[in-house]
Amino acid sequence: MKQGIHPDYHTIKVVMTDGTTFETRSTYGAAGDTLNLDIDPKSHPAWTGGTQHMLDRGGRVSRFKSKFGGLFGG
Repeated sequence: MKQGIHPDYHTIKVVMTDGTTFETRSTYGAAGDTLNLDIDPKSHPAWTGGTQHMLDRGGRVSRFKSKFGGLFGG
């Protein structure tokens, strides 16, 4: 391994959106820093399987469908 090209790998504290914390090793910040998450796997629908409806009121999706709808059978 080349010397001096790798980032510092140290322990940080991670604070989840519900306030729970845990320690992990990371290259984020400096040793002992705290990383506050805005989105985490406990609450975000991408991980929890929640439903999300796409609302498009005449925006990009509607324009795409009107322009290319014939190509995709729609």
